[in-house]
Amino acid sequence: MTAAERIVQAQLDAYNARNLEAFAACYAEDVKVYRLPAMTLSLSGRAALADHYASKRFNLPKLHAALLHRIVQGSRVIDHEDVTLDSENHMRAVAIYDVNADSLIAAVWFVDAE
Repeated sequence: MTAAERIVQAQLDAYNARNLEAFAACYAEDVKVYRLPAMTLSLSGRAALADHYASKRFNLPKLHAALLHRIVQGSRVIDHEDVTLDSENHMRAVAIYDVNADSLIAAVWFVDAE
């Protein structure tokens, strides 16, 4: 497993455990999160990321992301996931992670469904 894949897996494991501290620690202080295809910047910085996940995801008791497929290309990792939000809401998610030289996630692009 590459360093890039290890940190992306660590954040997925922390996400599924709803462990905010471990999850946020996988990201660079100046992480940027974008929405594709519009390239909209949706979050900037580790603190904003932690606040978002604390209030929008980790408060959901049934939260779980099942990895369907992963592609590793150098410092980039692309995950396709089936995400359970609660008893009634599921979604498919595609995330592209860019891992920096410090082996932290520096940028994420979430691909919106059409």
